[in-house]
Formats: sequence, C-alpha cells, structure tokens
Amino acid sequence: MKKKSTLLRAWKSNFTTYGIVILFYLVMELMRSTGSLSRLMRGQLIPICAYVIMAVSLNLTVGVLGELSLGHAGFVSVGCFTGALGAGLVRDAGGSPLVSMIAAVLIGAVAAMLFGFLVGIPVLRLNGDYLAIVTLASCQIIKSLLTNVYVSKDAAGLHFSFMEKAEGMTTENMIIRGPQGLKTPVPTEDFTFAIILVLICLVIIYNLIGSKTGRTIMALRDNKIAARSVGVNITSYKLMTFVISAAMAGAAGALFGQSQSALLPGKFDFNTSILVLVFVVLGGLGNIRGSIFAAAILTILPEKLRFLRDYRMIIYAVVLIVVMLVRNSRVFQNLGDSLKKFFRERFGKKKAHPAAGPAEKPGKGGGENG
Repeated sequence: MKKKSTLLRAWKSNFTTYGIVILFYLVMELMRSTGSLSRLMRGQLIPICAYVIMAVSLNLTVGVLGELSLGHAGFVSVGCFTGALGAGLVRDAGGSPLVSMIAAVLIGAVAAMLFGFLVGIPVLRLNGDYLAIVTLASCQIIKSLLTNVYVSKDAAGLHFSFMEKAEGMTTENMIIRGPQGLKTPVPTEDFTFAIILVLICLVIIYNLIGSKTGRTIMALRDNKIAARSVGVNITSYKLMTFVISAAMAGAAGALFGQSQSALLPGKFDFNTSILVLVFVVLGGLGNIRGSIFAAAILTILPEKLRFLRDYRMIIYAVVLIVVMLVRNSRVFQNLGDSLKKFFRERFGKKKAHPAAGPAEKPGKGGGENG
C-alpha cells in the first residue's frame, strides 16, 4: 500500500510538471494570437525551450548522477552544427520546414550522443574535481574543432577540411566557414514543435528516474562503495547517464540552431556551460521542475533588463545572489514549509475519521453522579 502511495505521488508530481509546460504553451499561444506578445518575447520562445532541455539534461548528470560536468556546452554545439548542417541538406532536397527540423533534432542528438560516448569512456573513470576539469577540457577541444573546420558542398557531395583554401573548396559552396560559423538561410520558429520536444525529454527523464535503473543511478550518487559492494557496474551506469544527457543536449542545440540566423562556435564556450549549470543549481540539484523554472526565468530576465543598458548584468548577478541566499536561508525554508502545510491542510483531502463506537454506559460506581 505504501509503495502504491509513493508511485501515485510521483505520477501526480510528473503530470503537474507536464501541465505547467502545456499551460505555458497555451498562454503564449493565446497572447501571440491576440497580439499582446512582444516581438522580443516571440523571439525568446524557442531559446527558452532549448535552455530548458539543456538544464534538465545537465540535471540528469549533476543532480541525479551526482557528477559535476562543465562540458555541456560542447555537446550543445555539436548538436547545433550537425543539426543545422543536416537540416540544410534536407531543405535542399525539398523537405518541408517541419521535416528539416525533425531531421536536425535527430541528427544533432545522435551526433552529440556519439561524442558523449567517446568522451565518457575515458573521462567517467574519474570523480569530483578531476571529472569537472576533464569535461571542461573536452568542451574546449570541441569548440576548437568547430572553430577550425570548413565544410563545403558541391555536386560530388560534402567536403571537410581544417584549411580554408583546401582543394575543391570555394567561397560560393562553403557551408561552415571556421570561425565565421554557419549561416542559417531560413530560421524556423515552430514553438509547438519545441514544446513537444520539451515534453518528450521530460517523459524520458521522469521514466528513467522512476525506473530500477534510475534508482541504481541515485544509489551511485548516494554511496558508490555500497553500490559497488552489491555488484553494480559503476562505470556502465555513469556512461549511460552521461550519454543520455549528451543526446538531449544535442537535441537542444539543434533546436536552438534552427531559430538562429547565424551560428558561431565561440558562443558555445565555458560561459555557456556555467550558465546552464547556474540553471541547475538555482532550480535545485535533482529537481527537474526547478530547472525548468530557473531556465525560463533566467533566459527572459536579461532581455527584460535591456533598458538598463550597462547595469543590466549587474542587476542580473545581484538577483542570482539574492535567490541563492534565500534558497539556503533557514528562515525562508521554514516559511516555505509552513505555507505548504497551510495549503495542504486548507485545500488537501481530509482523512475520514473512524466512526465512533457506542457510548459506554456508566457502571454502578461510574459516571458523574457515581
């Protein structure tokens, strides 16, 4: 009975998260249809969904697995460039914008998954700070590769080179121009597809966390020695989690790339990894719903503060500091617990009290008058 109650609470929590995402979609669509959504906000809808997927995928590694990764931007950039390249080929072959976007997400996810596998095999035998440093180095390696790669297309197919003036490459047929990146001819803004992709990633993560495999992963996070003592292959589970996280990051990168008119390798550097890590920490380690809120709010906030010009990032940093202090304050935690208790008692289901038995009749020596 207790197990069923726990599963029911988990299902309610999961569907609450799905409902929040769907409600956000409906509100944005309603505002867009009535013309009350600003042009700036319309341009932020796809990046918000992309950053949400980046945050929840990194939370899978940092929060659920318990390993600090600073190379998430590398997998995002792989998905972004390979997805944009694949979408361009599909578009040139006569594919519709929806088909090209689906192809971009699938190609980006698979490419990032392969990179995650190659990086994870040697890296995930490390722990703690060593793992963080090596993942950071892998991000820089990927960024350097993308900065120096040139891709062109002609009748013979695609050509790859690390030199701008390689044989068979001309300025006219160049697709990826090294440091100048890639120009997307027709940026796509399919908000419905982006929301569906967010929901798919959430379903995958929640089902993974709720499965036997997910419980094993969390056992590794809590106590590796105990997990190893019962025969758990630590490296295999860490690699599996890392690869799933990288694949989702690649899908997010492909989605992000389809909404941009130009893609530069320099954008996906150490700062992007830290930004996504801030989303995860601010929302709470292992808290998927918290990562969604943090990613959405912190993506919108800098744009809303643009009118402050030079003071924009200062206020943004102050907001981050205040939120982290509030989250770790015992006073605010107690206040939050009190509010939860109040709403639970006020609006929660009241337990039925057992029916009272027949009143006992006082004996000869009992009662008030005995």
